[in-house]
Amino acid sequence: MTVQDIRSFNRFYTNVIGALDYGRHLYAPYTLTESRVLYELAHSRGADAADLRTELSLDSGYLSRILNKFEQDGLVERAPSETDPRRRRITLTARGRDAAGLLDERARETVGTLLATVPPADRPRLAEAMRTVRTILGDGRSPGPEDVVLREPGPGDLGWIVQRNAALYAAEYGWNTDYESLVARIVADFAGDHDPHLERVWIAELDGRPVGCVMCVRDDAPGTARLRLLLVEPDARGLGIGDRLVGACVDFARGVGYRELVLWTNDVLAAARRLYQRHGFVLVSEKPHRSFGADLVGQDWRRDLHGGHE
Repeated sequence: MTVQDIRSFNRFYTNVIGALDYGRHLYAPYTLTESRVLYELAHSRGADAADLRTELSLDSGYLSRILNKFEQDGLVERAPSETDPRRRRITLTARGRDAAGLLDERARETVGTLLATVPPADRPRLAEAMRTVRTILGDGRSPGPEDVVLREPGPGDLGWIVQRNAALYAAEYGWNTDYESLVARIVADFAGDHDPHLERVWIAELDGRPVGCVMCVRDDAPGTARLRLLLVEPDARGLGIGDRLVGACVDFARGVGYRELVLWTNDVLAAARRLYQRHGFVLVSEKPHRSFGADLVGQDWRRDLHGGHE
């Protein structure tokens, strides 16, 4: 392989994905770099300029101009960092989330159209070739938190949530098909009737495959959202995925105006309970019950979205 081989491949691939005219390619007023900054902000709990500059390897002046443009357009807000007052925390506004969501939707449609041209029999070979490129050029390192992306569900992802919840809880806790039935009803209710402005599902993706999920849906109580179906695949644990999923749910619920976020879990899910506590949830009640073929203690947890961590 020569330098020319790599340059030739780069020219081919940038043409395939429309990188040279990214804004027009997606019918959006943003360059590829601007779109990537929006993406990073949409998939983080809040970042500062230094974080973005490091993550994207951008010149500080160039990034500053992008953020100034976004602020003028009402896409981002800046506030002092909670951990370091010398830094400015950057978060998307509701308008910014809408813009990032639209870009993500159009990008998914574009990639879906491209993938549709690949015969199904060739797709595993293509995926393996892409993993090979990433592994070799990435020094063969193990996946890190930066390799995980949070995205909205695509076709088949809601079915994956049902399947993996059923299989994982059967394997780890011995729960029976009653739990699969419950998850299927929750997912079906969301798929059949949900408000995209007030309810959302996140899929955590690593190396092109889903490895985690969580839902934020309206609760019966006014002003209340409910966190549901948090899951992280065993081989993807330790990358902070659960923390990011819960954080995304909390930030979304607060951002769209809910007053509190609640959840129901069971005492055997010790790791999940510790995670909820770190995000400011407090235990408000618990009750023994027999469900899913097991004797359990159900727990109700609550997170005040206006008073910070309680």
